[in-house]
Amino acid sequence: MKILGIESSCDETAAAVVENGRKVLSNVIATSLEEHKLYGGVVPEIASRRHAESISGVVEEALKNADCKIEDIDAIAVTYAPGLIGSLLVGVNFAKGLALAADKPLVPVHHLRGHIASNYLTSDIEPPFLCLVVSGGHSHIVAVKSYTELEVIGRTRDDAAGEALDKAGRTMKLPYPGGVSIDKIAPEGDENAFEFPHPKFADSVYDYSFSGLKTKVINYVHNAEQKGESIIIPDLAASFQKAVTDILLSHLELAAENFGYNKIVLAGGVSANSRLREKADEICKKHSWELTIPELKYCGDNAAMIAAQGYYEFLSGVRADESLNAYATMPIDKLVVSQKVQANSYEI
Repeated sequence: MKILGIESSCDETAAAVVENGRKVLSNVIATSLEEHKLYGGVVPEIASRRHAESISGVVEEALKNADCKIEDIDAIAVTYAPGLIGSLLVGVNFAKGLALAADKPLVPVHHLRGHIASNYLTSDIEPPFLCLVVSGGHSHIVAVKSYTELEVIGRTRDDAAGEALDKAGRTMKLPYPGGVSIDKIAPEGDENAFEFPHPKFADSVYDYSFSGLKTKVINYVHNAEQKGESIIIPDLAASFQKAVTDILLSHLELAAENFGYNKIVLAGGVSANSRLREKADEICKKHSWELTIPELKYCGDNAAMIAAQGYYEFLSGVRADESLNAYATMPIDKLVVSQKVQANSYEI
C-alpha cells in the first residue's frame, strides 16, 4: 500500500511516498530556512507564501522519485494540526483538492504523531513504547499503546525545549536556529560553568517548564553586559544544553520506571541533539532498555513520517472529507480508538 504524505506545518514544504508505513520510496523537502534566518526566526506570512509556491512541484517530484503516478497511490495523508495555521492551510487545501480530483481517500495526520512515526522508517520498533517528543513547539512524554492509541504522561507547561534552545541561542547571538548552533559550539565549553534551575511541579513529576531556564540565560548575558564583563559563550551554551537535556531525560527515565516501559523512543527536531542522544543511550544501557532514535534526516519536519503515520491511521479507519480544516493546536491523543469514525465522516 502506497501513501502519499504532505507536510507543511512550519517552514518546510514536503511530500513523500511511503509503502506499508515503513519503506520510503521518495522524500522531497523544500525549505525557506535561509530566508527566515534573516529575521532570526520563522515568519509565518513568508512561510505560507513559500508553501503555496512550492507545494505543487514538491508533490510532483515526490511521485516522480517514487516512480509512480497518482493513480498508484492508495491514500493521501496530510498534516492538519498543530502548526502555523497559514502554512497548514496550504497543505490541507492542496491535499483536499488532489484527493478529490484523483478520487483518493484523504487521511488527516497529527504532526506529532508523524514525528513518532519517523522511527518506523528506519527501525522495526512496534508499540507499546514510551516516547519523548521534543521539538521547537512541543515537549511531551507519550505512552504509545498502539499505532493510533496514545496517552500523554507529561508535557511542558510553558516553553518547549526546542523554543528555549533557539531563544537562548539568539540571546547568545548565535546563528539561527539557535538549538543547532548551541549543539555545535557546546563541545568547546564547560557544561558545569553556569547553574540553571530544574523546575518541578507538586501535581506532576513528569511535566516540564523551560521558561525559567530561558530567562536565566537572558539574565546572565544582560548582567554581564551591564557590568562590562564578557561571557564565555561555549561555556554558557554547554551549561544550558546540559540543563535542558538533563531535565528532559530525568523525567523520561522516571516515567519509564514508574509505568514499566523498557522500550524508549525519541522523536522530533530536538531528538537530533547530540547530547540528548548520547545521554539517552547511557540511561537505556544502565537499565537494559531498548532505545530507538530516528535517523537525523527524519528528525526534522518531513513528509515521509506523515505518510508512515497516515498508513496506520488509514488502516484504523480514519478518513477526512472536503470539510477537513487546519488547526494551530490539537492534543496528540485526540484521535484514540474510541473516537474512530467511518470513512468520509471524520470529525474533530
